[in-house]
Amino acid sequence: MRRYKPDKGWKHKIHEVIYEADTPMGKGFDIILIILIIISVIIVMLESIKELDAKYHSILLAFEWIITIFFTIEYIARVVSIKKPLKYIFSFYGIIDLLSTIPLYISYILAGSQVLLAIRALRLLRVFRILKLVQFLGEASQLKSALKASRAKIIVFLFAVLIVSVLLGTLMYLVEGEDAGFTSIPISIYWTIVTLTTVGYGDIAPITPQGQFIATLIMLVGYGIIAVPTGIVTVEFGKQTKGNSNAKEGTYVHVNTQSCPSCSAEGHRDDASHCYNCGSKL
Repeated sequence: MRRYKPDKGWKHKIHEVIYEADTPMGKGFDIILIILIIISVIIVMLESIKELDAKYHSILLAFEWIITIFFTIEYIARVVSIKKPLKYIFSFYGIIDLLSTIPLYISYILAGSQVLLAIRALRLLRVFRILKLVQFLGEASQLKSALKASRAKIIVFLFAVLIVSVLLGTLMYLVEGEDAGFTSIPISIYWTIVTLTTVGYGDIAPITPQGQFIATLIMLVGYGIIAVPTGIVTVEFGKQTKGNSNAKEGTYVHVNTQSCPSCSAEGHRDDASHCYNCGSKL
């Protein structure tokens, strides 16, 4: 008697669509999700404009309900399509998905909770997960490697900037004093950082010639400092790009978007047959 070989089931099909991006349906689902996230964030922004909200409140609310219902169905589908739903529920993106979905419901249950609607802007964080689309993985991997390789240099640079800010801030406190608004060393350090980054709020300004001279030097140094971290990351990014173009061993970018059906772990190698996190078969 021939055994019946069942298919992978509806849960597996849902999992492939909403968790993976290397299939036509999965890619289409992610594109639709990106569009809805952008529309949702725009709605949140428009609702903050009182004139527009008063005039088009019902229309904006209708769109928001449509998007919220879609995200609710998507959240439930993500939970039921994996073998270990708690792994997803308590993961970073699982919490973000929940927080960005429930505010509209809570606003109708609890009085005065309309302020929670602003949490819907968290949906924008979901774009980072959706950008696992294959065409973005190579560039994202190179940028991640460049930032990781340059983190030690950037940390040393930030410590150097902090030391310079403390020294110059203390000097400005001694030169200017309370009459110019430099009432304490922390306030003077705050002014130094604001000036060093060329922001210049204008809430505090030196009035003595000596202070103005020091401020001028800080501004000139600030223009040079801004270019330093950019150059560090650019050099490392160039190394990553050159390494990948040479196709050397170890520089291959794995573009597998498969998510583990048990624990939802991502980032598997292209030749992986089992999950690196829980060992389940992919």
